[in-house]
Parts: sequence; structure tokens; C-alpha cells
Amino acid sequence: MWSKICKAIGIKSQCLIGSHNQNQIASESVQLGAGAGCEVCVEESQLVCKCAHNHVTADTNNHIGDDHQANSSFAHAVINMTGMLIGLGQLSTPYALENGGWSSAFLLIVLGIICAYSSLLLGKCLDKNPKSKSYSDIGQQAFGAKGRVIVAIFIYLEIFMTLVSYTISLHDNIITVFSGVQLRLPIWAKLSTSHILTILAVLVALPSLWLRNLSSISFLSFGGILMSAVIFSSVACTAIFGGVRADHKIPVLQLHKIPAISGLYIFSYAGHIVFPNLYVAMKDPSKFTKVTIVSFTLVTTLYTLLAFLGAKLFGPQVNSQITLSMPPHFIATKIALWATVLTPITKYALEFAPIAIQLEHSFPASMSSRAKMIVRGFVGSFLLLVILALALLVPYFEHVLGLTGSLLSIGICVIFPCAFYIKIYWGQISKSIVVMHLIFIGFGAFLGVLGTISSSKMLIESMKRTHPT
Repeated sequence: MWSKICKAIGIKSQCLIGSHNQNQIASESVQLGAGAGCEVCVEESQLVCKCAHNHVTADTNNHIGDDHQANSSFAHAVINMTGMLIGLGQLSTPYALENGGWSSAFLLIVLGIICAYSSLLLGKCLDKNPKSKSYSDIGQQAFGAKGRVIVAIFIYLEIFMTLVSYTISLHDNIITVFSGVQLRLPIWAKLSTSHILTILAVLVALPSLWLRNLSSISFLSFGGILMSAVIFSSVACTAIFGGVRADHKIPVLQLHKIPAISGLYIFSYAGHIVFPNLYVAMKDPSKFTKVTIVSFTLVTTLYTLLAFLGAKLFGPQVNSQITLSMPPHFIATKIALWATVLTPITKYALEFAPIAIQLEHSFPASMSSRAKMIVRGFVGSFLLLVILALALLVPYFEHVLGLTGSLLSIGICVIFPCAFYIKIYWGQISKSIVVMHLIFIGFGAFLGVLGTISSSKMLIESMKRTHPT
């Protein structure tokens, strides 16, 4: 059974398009790593990367041949890592800080430090075995085939849950963008205007799932990063020009709410899946430590500033998505809302890319390219419609995001990297180092369990209030 599952998930894409740089297929939680100037890539028994200057064939153990060129500069790596970390987390940090109290900012910072450190552990694991090129490879390097399977399950679940969260965000913001618009369907349809608008937006994005060549969708990555910058700038403009006074008092600490908001905080740093790919793509991997320090410092500073700014501006009324708390008629608010609506539309194809690649390489070799495209497109469309239905049935952004962070992201960002490092370097590191990493694992498991229980309870309670029996 394990061998069949491994065969289904064990093939990875290591190459994406790049003109003279790396294009990052990014999301806030799970992304497909950027390769170095490659056009495509994958076969189950061998990998063929067609690059601008070389043609590389490698077996599945090597994944990338020795001729693979790593040409990502320090600046490129910082931009890629920073751009990948920033996402849905910036919408929810003000809400998390207001509910947890201003002292919970220390938890946000501590988690940032731990996640930065665990990123470095992934680099150390790659150094140990040059054949390892991705997060899944490290899982297999540490714990064999079962390690790869467990990692893959977490990866795909996080992709699914992240897309649900994006769709909920789309639903919540699009009705504000089109406030005053009334769309009516037959009574039997039982769909509100917000539901109809969300469905239409998802249908607009649906054709992107049928694209075969990753170069056709990689440009969407830049759009997602740009939207994040627009949202932060809009909140700052609201504080300066929006007529809203930042005079609300933030509670010192609300300990009973810490488990729930810890999931929101950890999700803000979800991005470790692609860090090994960034490491491999660097011209000088020895600079990965500096890249990680700079990137996490920038992102943690951004999150902390935005959290305090949003909490001071809107106080207890701050929404789980900061854009929904901004003055409705202020021009910066309209820009931020549009950015929040457009971001999910740019993310669907990018997030689905890893699943599409794995799916395509499970097809028989005799299947034509057209047939593969049709099957892949139908599967992607079906999954997106399932995600849409789930998002409309469970439209509780903060609870779904918190549950994703506590249940899945904490494992990918903290627990797994520490476990990988201990296993791979067992016998070569001191007992004190082992104990330190076990403490990190215990801390992550503690937050994960409490956060999962708390977010699950709050999600169930919200559903009961909305759909009383």
C-alpha cells in the first residue's frame, strides 16, 4: 500500500519558467518552488528539463542533474522568500493582536524566530545529502517512504485549506466591493447576492486551471505580491488620511484566546515547503542564512506594525480581515478591497500547480497530451468547485485560517524541520542540541493541539449559531 501511495505522490516538479531570474509560484502557506531558468519538467522515471542553455536528464534519485544551474542572487532570494511569506496573514494579524492582547506580539515574534531557525535546518538537511532538492526529499531522507507520504499529505491538505481560506476572503470582500448590488435568482436557488458574486469570480478563475505550461501562470505570482503591498499601503493611508484616530486601547493579555490566535500567527509564516527549492536555486547557498534573517525580519516587522496599527485604529471592532474594518467610502479602502478580491483569483492556478503535476504523472504514458489536459482540467475544476462549496458553507475566515495554522502549518514550519534535523544528524550533534530541538517540537505540538481544539470548537459554535437545528 505504501509503495502505491509513494508512486502516486513521489514525483515533483523542480523547474519553472525564468527569463533571467526565478519566478516564484507562491502562496502564504504552500507553493511550488522556483527552478533556475527552466521551461518545464517532469517524468516519472526520468526528469527532462529543457533550459535555455542546457538539456538535463536525471533519474528520480537525483531529480536534477549536475548541469543544473543555480543562478538566483541574494536579492532575488530575499524577494522570493519575503513575497511568499506575505499573504493572508497580514489580513488577520490586527484581529489576532486585539484578541490576544498587545503582549501576544511576543508570541508572533518568537514564532517568527523559530520559523526562521527551522528554515535554516532545512538548508542543513539539504547540505547533508546533495540528492535532496525539495521538502518531500528531506522527509524521505529522514524517515524513508513513509516520511515522504506524511509530508505529502500535509502539503496537499494545506493547499486545500489555504484555497478554502482564500475563497472565504473573496466572498467576504466582494460583497463590500459591490455594495448596493442586488442579484436575484429563482427562489429555489437559495443563493444570496454575495454567493452569486463569489461563484462568478471563481468561474472567471476556473479556465486558468486548464493551462498546461507553468509559464502561462507564473506571472500571476507577481500579481499576488503586488496585491499584498497594496493592502498594507492602503491600511497605512487610512491611518494617515482616513480620518480614523488610532486611540483604541489594546488589552495587555487575554490568555484564554491565545490558543485560537496562535494558529493565525503560525499561518502567517507558512512557506517552508518551498524554502528548499529557494536554497537549491541560489548561486551561493552559503548566503541562505542571511536571506532567511533578512526576509523573516522584514516580514515579522511588517506583521507587527500592521497588527498594532489595525488594533489601535479599530479596537474591539477590528474584523478578522483588516480590509473589512476600513472606512467604506475612503478611496484607499476601495483599492484594498479590490486587491483582496483579486488576490484569490490569482492564486487558484498557482496553488493547484503541484497537484496538477502529480496528477499528470500518474497518467499512463500512452495517454495523449490533449487527453491529459482534459482530465487535469476537469479534476482541477471539480476540486475548485468543492472548495467553493465548502467556503460558502463554512464562511468563517478566522476559524478556518486558525485551524489550518494549528493543524497543518505548525507541523510543516516547526515540528517536521526539527524532527528531520535530529534524525538526519543523529549521532553528530550534542545532547543539548537534541534537547533544544525536542523542546521546539514539544512547543509546536503544544500550540498545535491547543489551537486545533480551540479553533475547532469556535468553528462548530459559529456553524451552530448560523444553522441552528
